[in-house]
Amino acid sequence: MPVQVGGSKVAEPRARVELSPTAVADKGRASSKKFRRRQKKATSSLSPMQRLFDTSKEVFAGSSPGFVPPPDAVARLSGLLNDLKPQDVGVDSNMTYFKHADSRGPPRVSYLHFYDCPKFSFGIFCLPKSAVIPLHNHPGMTVFSKILFGSMHLKSYDWAKSSPDSNDNALENSDGARLAKVNTDAVFDASAETVVLYPENGGNLHCFTALTPCAVLDVLGPPYDRDDGRDCSYYDESPFLSSCGGDEQYSWLKEVPTNFEMKGTQMPRKFSI
Repeated sequence: MPVQVGGSKVAEPRARVELSPTAVADKGRASSKKFRRRQKKATSSLSPMQRLFDTSKEVFAGSSPGFVPPPDAVARLSGLLNDLKPQDVGVDSNMTYFKHADSRGPPRVSYLHFYDCPKFSFGIFCLPKSAVIPLHNHPGMTVFSKILFGSMHLKSYDWAKSSPDSNDNALENSDGARLAKVNTDAVFDASAETVVLYPENGGNLHCFTALTPCAVLDVLGPPYDRDDGRDCSYYDESPFLSSCGGDEQYSWLKEVPTNFEMKGTQMPRKFSI
């Protein structure tokens, strides 16, 4: 109720309400939950391509040669990629990229390039049936790979840190080949979760062989950069014969020149940077 002072009405001061520490904490939690709900709603309204760009930008914010994102960041980007569908990124198996147009040569691999910066890049490899991306490396890089559709054989290696043969500790042979340990040798399809490889492990050297037409989305950081010593190298495999047996598999990998080429296509940008 207003009170009269010197002919003027002023509002009666309101009583101060003291909140208990518990009430203050409850109010803070409620505000925090409300903020997270608003944030989640805003994020869910973004297009899949925008979420992919935004998340990749956050995950690779500190990217440099040898950079490994923290586990929670790896899980976040992997989870986003696991949920992506071909239509989210504008590809389907009827596109010409997945057809073997010229039977006189091997099927040609295409790369749909969406974005790159010094921190990271992402795009889609399009492989017709029987197409091969030869064994190659990713120097100093962390790479997320997700099959969007199709089926392929993946074989990957990491450089060996010791020889499995107790009679020979050499990690390089007289031919200049280096010893590498098999990380993965299996068939994957779109039901498989995102494969992540790291600068020193996880299958940093790998090759793809398409068993059906397939599309693979790659997010990697930092990108290849020949001027910075991160060019792509290709390798031939030869057997490593060990006298010790064991379940682990090894091969000699020798860097070789290659005439492998991909057709690159710059895709229209469907997200804001």
